[in-house]
Amino acid sequence: MNAEQRIPAVQLSDEAATPGFKQRAHDALGDPQLRKNFRTAMDSLMAKRASAFSDADERERLRALGNQIRARALSKLPELLERLERNLIRNGVKVHWAETVDEANAIVLEIARAHEARQVIKGKSMVSEEMEMNHFLAGRGIECLESDMGEYIVQLDHEKPSHIIMPAIHKNAGQVASLFHDKLGVEYTKDVDQLIQIGRRTLRRKFFEADIGVSGVNFAVAETGTLLLVENEGNGRMSTTVPKVHIAVTGIEKVVENLRDTVPLLSLLTRSALGQPITTYVNMISGPRKADELDGPEEVHLVLLDNGRSQAFADSELRQTLNCIRCGACMNHCPVYTRVGGHSYGEVYPGPIGAIITPHLVGLGKVPEHPSASSLCGACGEVCPVKIPIPSLLRRLREENVKSPDAPHKVMRGQGSKYSPGERLAWKAWRTLYTKPLLYRLFSYLATRLGGLTPSKLGPWTEHHVAPVPATRSLHELAKQHLEGN
Repeated sequence: MNAEQRIPAVQLSDEAATPGFKQRAHDALGDPQLRKNFRTAMDSLMAKRASAFSDADERERLRALGNQIRARALSKLPELLERLERNLIRNGVKVHWAETVDEANAIVLEIARAHEARQVIKGKSMVSEEMEMNHFLAGRGIECLESDMGEYIVQLDHEKPSHIIMPAIHKNAGQVASLFHDKLGVEYTKDVDQLIQIGRRTLRRKFFEADIGVSGVNFAVAETGTLLLVENEGNGRMSTTVPKVHIAVTGIEKVVENLRDTVPLLSLLTRSALGQPITTYVNMISGPRKADELDGPEEVHLVLLDNGRSQAFADSELRQTLNCIRCGACMNHCPVYTRVGGHSYGEVYPGPIGAIITPHLVGLGKVPEHPSASSLCGACGEVCPVKIPIPSLLRRLREENVKSPDAPHKVMRGQGSKYSPGERLAWKAWRTLYTKPLLYRLFSYLATRLGGLTPSKLGPWTEHHVAPVPATRSLHELAKQHLEGN
């Protein structure tokens, strides 16, 4: 049986019983091959980005411009979305709005059933990962095959992407070779070029057999009603032009005001992501095939998904999360992500950007550990091409995490997921202690005299550290003694 005949029907497994972030991170830290794969990949990506932005002054000017463009677009978001819809409809594109992933999947299914579709070929799309579109369609008898090589690899192995730009970055050539040998029945080879050709041969026929092509959107231009996609493999162009129907899915935040705005954003995106001056393909889609055109889809649909983005938009600080252009630079420079990998996060978006956007998509209660999965070293904020203050947003989410669930004003779903009455009481006691001089002096006196009673086990801290013991005399007492001695 050849490779083309042995493409499995891939579905994501049920994750209801999977361990939490801490356990997954612990397991990842115990996998030396995984850590080596990530370390090698991240070192290479950081070096390429540094080379691509060798002129620091130009880099900072471009980052400031990118921040201004995204901030301006978000400040006009409702207006720009309406303008985008009008211009897309004028161009012949059918626009659909979805508040939740369930609604988005229902829209895609309705389009597929209207065309009696049985096969869907999909270009790279993180929003479709949010929707778990592959799993959803497979459960309704529609094969949904990834055409991006990295996405295809993780789909074969029944995994989620571990990086938003390079989905299979956690695997080395030998692991991919074994996967292709086991799943596709091809000869084992670690030659990267041969592995890519095996994947392309497997996928080539699927482009022509597919009833529908699905893609993401990097930027949606309100001024012209244009959907802009960037890629390096050509699979995006094939997915959006060969099938008779093209469905693009994107978050509502991807809109920009005009075509001119995409120029600096593209430069920031490609150089930040892979250290490239530009990607191999820049696709601009403004409508279905016209009567005098030789190729292109007969129908184009755009699904605009909210899925918690309006929640972030409603808060002036958290709104900055939506500036993200999905380059992955924050992940590439994050000491936590580099060591534990993307799958430790258990959600679509890992790393620093995942820690600030996922709580809006799924609720803070589902991912209470994500905002704390950071050393707050600041590297993510320093390299973000559109200057998202990620460390500040992480601190803000940590605050929301410990607020009382009964607080009258709730900023987001799952607020107060780590709230502890005991911890709140302890902090109130600390505040009282440090604002009452007499009480503080009494506490200091007792702590220094009774320091020997300090317990040797103080929670997780003492798993790797010796419990701190108060000094026999406080600093105030020592200073007073010193002054009296002089």
